[in-house]
Amino acid sequence: MAADEKAQAKGEQVEGKVKKVVGGAVGNESLKAQGHAEESKGDLREAKEKAKDAVKPK
Repeated sequence: MAADEKAQAKGEQVEGKVKKVVGGAVGNESLKAQGHAEESKGDLREAKEKAKDAVKPK
């Protein structure tokens, strides 16, 4: 399950970056803001997974 979560986080980050760039290029502030939010969501999901990995006994 953790690998799925990590992959989903990366996907959200990439999709968010693309939306930010496209929104900025075409002057669509709404799309740019949506991309920023999605990228942040991916960053938070990735941080959560890293924290879970750090706490998990080895």
